[in-house]
Amino acid sequence: MRTIDKIYLDGKFVTPHGTDVAPLHNPATEQVIGQVRLADEVDARAAVAAARRALPAFARTTRRERQAMLRRLSAAFTARLDDLKNAMIEEYGATKVLVDAGMPRAAAVFDEAADVLDTFEFSRTDGRSTVTLEPVGVAAAITPWNYSIVFVAQKIAGAIAAGCPIVVKPSELSAIQTQVMTECIDAAEIPPGVINILTGRGDVVGEVLTTHPDVAKVGFTGSTAVGQQIMRNAAATMKRLTLELGGKSPAILLDDADIPSAVAAALTGGFMNNGQACFAGTRILAPQSRIDEVTAAIRSGVAALRVGDPADAATAIGPLVSERQYERVQSYIRLGEQEGATLLTGGAGRPDGLAAGWFVKPTVFTGVTNRMRIAREEIFGPVLVVIGYDDEQEAIDIANDTPYGLQAYVFSGDRERALRVARQIEAGTVLVNTVFGDPGAPFGGVKQSGVGREHGAYGLAAYLEPRAVTTA
Repeated sequence: MRTIDKIYLDGKFVTPHGTDVAPLHNPATEQVIGQVRLADEVDARAAVAAARRALPAFARTTRRERQAMLRRLSAAFTARLDDLKNAMIEEYGATKVLVDAGMPRAAAVFDEAADVLDTFEFSRTDGRSTVTLEPVGVAAAITPWNYSIVFVAQKIAGAIAAGCPIVVKPSELSAIQTQVMTECIDAAEIPPGVINILTGRGDVVGEVLTTHPDVAKVGFTGSTAVGQQIMRNAAATMKRLTLELGGKSPAILLDDADIPSAVAAALTGGFMNNGQACFAGTRILAPQSRIDEVTAAIRSGVAALRVGDPADAATAIGPLVSERQYERVQSYIRLGEQEGATLLTGGAGRPDGLAAGWFVKPTVFTGVTNRMRIAREEIFGPVLVVIGYDDEQEAIDIANDTPYGLQAYVFSGDRERALRVARQIEAGTVLVNTVFGDPGAPFGGVKQSGVGREHGAYGLAAYLEPRAVTTA
């Protein structure tokens, strides 16, 4: 049993003022594996005060000094890569395949931010004015449980590159991962107050961070509903916002696509991270002329997926993060049947042979219309829907008929045709004949999928404000 009873404030591990304790579970076994003492409002205000004290000196650091900090953070994360992976497998249920491929991103984002600083222009002349990009001030970051370490690293990297001290509130479901990550940050010897980490509840710590007058910028990754609440909280003090929210991403299989390879890619994109990915391609749009080929390929592809122990390299899909999330996804599977969709594969309950753990059968519905709730609402589990279309324009119309617009996928045997379709999709990112994004590209959504962008120069700019000095 682990006991996590410290937060990271002003460059030190300290006992929180908060006394509430939350259990930590292994989602593959449902067993309690530890507990975490949660920060409260007093801790949140203390963290903001520490960041505010650090702001004047940190805002004046040179790009070379900030690059050196970012390189130290990258080295510290790299040194603990195996510990970070193991924590994510045990506490979250991420598969070994996923963490082996994805966890190096936690270190890479710091190097990428340092590289951006090499060429980023902080000053320019416009007319008679000199315009400089200045740190926006104290930043706050609120991150979810589904890819906690990388999300935290991304937000810290942007803030450090810009010269903004930051207060981070990771999910309380990710406390073991947060502990290892915070040890990495401490090892990087960042000046006191520049990075502060508080594990606490959103309605307690998050409420303080999104309303505190000394917080100038909030970066959030999570649900659209919570993002809307953060916007309301931030309005009174006009905080700058970057909100990466929910999605219901379409995976468009054009009628000239190689169906076996396109379906294999679509299943990878739909089921990645155990289905708990905001950008998952959960709506597969298939041409009616080839619907039988598509459904046959899906049935055989899903049958080959192994669900089980996330530490096993042969496992493709691990458990969901919590019992609450498991029950939510089960309710959507039952809803799909109630709405009249056809269950192609999967269904309610655990996969055969798994008596414990929050495992969900990889589930695919056919006969789905875009009006059904299972086609419109973010389920956040391994549940996909297949929607048929008659022609290219109808596919584009269905893809765009959603309140979301985070990511989309287009598969075609004709690259130029795929690009033409991609340019008509309402999404922050459109991937053509791949399900793997470009880490150097800006990431974020349109419509109810969010505001602003992360990564690269766009992500750095989100932590800066232009100041014009005009002479006579």
